[in-house]
Amino acid sequence: MRMAPTGVEQSRARYPDATGYVERDGVRTYFERYGDGEPTVLLLPTWSIVHSRCWKLQIPYLARHCRVLAFDGRGNGRSDRPAEPEAYVEEQFADDALAVMDATRTERAVLVSLSRGAERSLLLGAGHPERVSGLVFIAPGLPLPPGPPRARAEQEFMQQRETYSGWEKFNRNHWLENYEDFVDFFMSQIFTEPHSTKQREDAFGWALDTDGETLLATQLAPRMADAASVRQLTDRITCPTLVIHGTDDAVRPHDSGAALAALTGGALVTLEGSGHNPQARDPVKVNLLLRDFAARTRPVASRPRATWTRGRNRPRRVLYVSSPIGLGHAQRDVAIARELRKLHPDLQIDWLAQHPVTRVLEAEGERIHPASGHLANESAHIESESAEHDLHCFHAYRRMDEILLANFMLFHDLVEAESYDLWIGDEAWELDYFLHENPELKTAAYCWLTDFVGWLPMPDGGEHEAFLAADYNAEMVEHVARYPRLRDRSIFVGNAADIVPDRLGPELPAIREWTEQHFDFPGYVTGFDPTAFADREALRAELGYHADERVCIVSVGGSGVGEQLLRRVIEAHPLAAARVPGLRTIVIAGPRIAPDSLPRHPGLEVVGYVHNLYRQFAACDLAVVQGGLTTAMELTANRRPFLYFPLAHHFEQNFHVDHRLHRYRAGRRMDYAESPPEIIAEAIADEIDREVDYLPVETDGALRAAARIAEML
Repeated sequence: MRMAPTGVEQSRARYPDATGYVERDGVRTYFERYGDGEPTVLLLPTWSIVHSRCWKLQIPYLARHCRVLAFDGRGNGRSDRPAEPEAYVEEQFADDALAVMDATRTERAVLVSLSRGAERSLLLGAGHPERVSGLVFIAPGLPLPPGPPRARAEQEFMQQRETYSGWEKFNRNHWLENYEDFVDFFMSQIFTEPHSTKQREDAFGWALDTDGETLLATQLAPRMADAASVRQLTDRITCPTLVIHGTDDAVRPHDSGAALAALTGGALVTLEGSGHNPQARDPVKVNLLLRDFAARTRPVASRPRATWTRGRNRPRRVLYVSSPIGLGHAQRDVAIARELRKLHPDLQIDWLAQHPVTRVLEAEGERIHPASGHLANESAHIESESAEHDLHCFHAYRRMDEILLANFMLFHDLVEAESYDLWIGDEAWELDYFLHENPELKTAAYCWLTDFVGWLPMPDGGEHEAFLAADYNAEMVEHVARYPRLRDRSIFVGNAADIVPDRLGPELPAIREWTEQHFDFPGYVTGFDPTAFADREALRAELGYHADERVCIVSVGGSGVGEQLLRRVIEAHPLAAARVPGLRTIVIAGPRIAPDSLPRHPGLEVVGYVHNLYRQFAACDLAVVQGGLTTAMELTANRRPFLYFPLAHHFEQNFHVDHRLHRYRAGRRMDYAESPPEIIAEAIADEIDREVDYLPVETDGALRAAARIAEML
């Protein structure tokens, strides 16, 4: 018997409330439990080529509405991998499910199955009706007509060939000789939808958690023979049923799913254009179908009560979604909100936001919607993806798909329950993406803000990364072309000249040209007026800076990604102080780095979060910062010299921000990898007295952006 491998997985949107194992006949099965309440939804394992992470986009959402169980089917994940085919008969999987229910004290559950899980779901529904309150079948893999595309390959499964192509790869010998090649082909048939690169990568990785020998054992296990065998089970099903099937399923024909719906007397939901794994490729629709189906089985007394308010009695309301990656979005969003209230004094603005953005909002007295407490933490994910001053921003974003979907589902539930006149999303990528994927869910005016357009590959990413970035950009272009009115306003925070001259990809538009066609340009939004700090000496005195001090502010923004830069600048301080008389270095740890964790030196102090940091920037003699746009533009607006260290592999900082700063003739770019403390100390000494000749930054950007947004109210 082979045991499960262990590895590091990407951040989850929600972690289990309890985990455990059940053991039957010497085979251990790993399970997880999420959430509380009624009913319980049991997500059954599908074919052992993947494990329970195939439900990663359903679990966080369903767990907010009910209790969820999931387990790794024998043969993959953290469960055991028995070698004998008899261990993989469908009755074994069904009995494993019952054992998990018993171990978690689950009397009844709604069973949700995918593909091959349909047979074990029927076995449970027919053999243990008292334990099953409903059955949902997604792309059911049952021997119902018409047959699957691989029918001939299954007949020739044991045949040795010199070469294998197409469904011929569904073959015993090919699995044992070139398992990865089979997996790559099979996942291409699972995900027939365009732009499914991330879903295919996930599934490929899960498939590598098992091997060809184990998969062969699952295939050799006896299975349900024909439609008559299916009918024997469906005749005994008494609970409600739902079949979800895509018309572009290349593994199991849609009509076979329709046949199952007819046999069970259940509902059929046809997903036009969807493939074999709609719960991964069309998760919003599937999640809502599962939620609504589960709600039918919930006791009436526990169902939520709804309140409706007549239109004229509703206040004018805005839901503002501000990206938590850094603090810059919050500063400009608060400035825009302030101007919106001037134009509409009765306006109520609710914020759907998370730490560290909430630190800014709380300090400004803004109303943070209570639902914000259920958001999955994006900043923590970004930090988990970083190395020493290195964050591959594009790949970190791709690996945040589970978190983004969970947060969109929270947004959806909120706007479904409460009425808003306008939604504003400042780089709320989940909001923009899933609204374009599900345009029927748009029920209010919608404004999209961003300060960059276009995912750009890093040079060392090679052809594959260039392909992935172009594929993401192509999908965005297609979204906007297909639903041009979904974004009622698209606002670029800056000017057209701030946009990089690159293309979105081969045979795709130039980024600047495409952005000019689809966005408004209010200029940059600083959130403050630099002329208010014209008397720098008075500001310095107010902040406690002495006339004989030369103040260097060191800040890396709102995430914990920049801690290594802080430590290196701290190490450089004594060397810089020897060259700069009266040097006082103030290190801003921000909201996510513990100040006490950082070293101290004479003439150097470390503080935590500082509200309205731009005031310190206006008063300082020099700043050392990471490479984020907001911090750099605040220094540019205040006309202060600064050093900036873009994170390695952070395409936005290395390309988009750097391009803009070059246009403004602002700052001195430094390379962290080539800047030991001695080099940093030398740069501090060189730059602290430099006279700047920056281009001026607009002071009315917030007003101009708000004016365009207010037109939608």
